[in-house]
Amino acid sequence: SGNDLQKHLRAQCYSEQIRKQIFESTAHIEDSKHRLAIQGILWRNKILFDPTPSIINISPQSAIRTSDHPPIYSKPYPASTKDQQIKFQETQKLLERGHIEESTSPWSSPIVLVKKKDKTMRFCIDYRRLNAVTIKDAFPLPRIDEIFDQLSDATYYTKFDFKSGYFQVPLSKEDRPKTAFSTRDNHYQFTVLPQGITNGPATFQRVINHMLGPTRWKYALAYIDDVIIYSKTFEEHLSHLNEICTILKNAQFRLNPEKCEIARTQTDYLGHRIQNGEIRPSPTNIHGLINTRLPQTADEA
Repeated sequence: SGNDLQKHLRAQCYSEQIRKQIFESTAHIEDSKHRLAIQGILWRNKILFDPTPSIINISPQSAIRTSDHPPIYSKPYPASTKDQQIKFQETQKLLERGHIEESTSPWSSPIVLVKKKDKTMRFCIDYRRLNAVTIKDAFPLPRIDEIFDQLSDATYYTKFDFKSGYFQVPLSKEDRPKTAFSTRDNHYQFTVLPQGITNGPATFQRVINHMLGPTRWKYALAYIDDVIIYSKTFEEHLSHLNEICTILKNAQFRLNPEKCEIARTQTDYLGHRIQNGEIRPSPTNIHGLINTRLPQTADEA
């Protein structure tokens, strides 16, 4: 049928795109045998780089406990015709991907559009009032100094960047109504972990810790959605990379290939540059500090 042909052509196009991304991400590896070995692992796990949105196969997460607090309703913020159009377009994308669904919830938080560096608008929900009544999840994030202590003994590093990581985590049906928001035409709620909720980081950390299991603190770590694989030798790195790719593939995670770094001897992680056992502040951050404009007036100060 026509639909089957479209799917086949789309799959072919995606495979070619993924092949190109794998070649580009491994082009820096000078030893051809090493390069081919890494490419083989990535190609066997190429579904990780599929651009089609995916929701991981775990039980839905409870992230918004509000005890018996009554529903909070916030009126939508005023918006121009242009902004209303952006809201409509963004909600349509979220609907198509299965990230939101229509809602009859008494809860509602307002939409905000935040201007990005490239002048486009980021679609966000202002969850401040919801966050104020949410019971905080005390699940720990790893200590950054302990992470760097682990990484300093390694030689090879691979960094994985999740494609809209929060949106890959299913949200419990009990929590969904609390995430509700309105456009001028409809009322929606999230089916996945929304950005901007107070327990988002703790919830994602719990999920990724569970996924990585006993590999954590041995050769893989994650600070929320920043995953890093670290090894002393290239042979070890092949084994470690294969193991983590398999774990993430089985969970149905999706990665953003443009932001992944594969088998590097130097990498930037959590604002620091790591190379030859040395960990220093990232040059990008130093450059930003040096070029920060000093306040010129009392008001600016």
